[in-house]
Amino acid sequence: MPHHDTNSLAALIGSRICHDLISPIGAVNNGLELLELSGTASSPELALVAESVANANARIRFFRLAFGVASMDQMTGAEEVTTILKGVYADGRIKVSDYPDGSYPRAHVRATLLALLCAEQAVPYGGQIDIDHTQGAWVIRATADRLAPDPELWSLLQGAYVNQPPVPSAVQFLMLPESALEIRMNCSVEITDDKAEIALTPV
Repeated sequence: MPHHDTNSLAALIGSRICHDLISPIGAVNNGLELLELSGTASSPELALVAESVANANARIRFFRLAFGVASMDQMTGAEEVTTILKGVYADGRIKVSDYPDGSYPRAHVRATLLALLCAEQAVPYGGQIDIDHTQGAWVIRATADRLAPDPELWSLLQGAYVNQPPVPSAVQFLMLPESALEIRMNCSVEITDDKAEIALTPV
């Protein structure tokens, strides 16, 4: 039986799940659009369904980029990522800056979105997350009036060992160091009273 890297298998599973879910979610969205055109989608209930479907669609697209298969050959544009981010964070509790202009290898986008999910953990009460790209380095910075980064989770980004894996909602803390290694970048962390920052810098 051939041996396969577990990270690659996890990415393939992530891509498969997202691929299979995006079609039915898109079909529901198309059905809602048809109802709207017919004039029967004006009720608050259907408006709530439409909002939920739009959020689910954005999240599936986000997860496909963050957890799916990513290569250095496949490019992803900033406009696409920004559109997805606006859909995921539409409720405004966490505000995320536009993705830096340009087109980037899918593997780089994957690493930055994993970092974004890590940064999100530090602002459970809401806040601002900024994504910057300068001279090949990425900085993902979370700021808020009330920061609450989990020290044990954030230590994983710097190679700390834990006896038990984190809860599923924190799997990004295990995946980001591996993702950074794949694109030959160092992953470093800086936490102060007013920010929690992840830097991805070329080796």
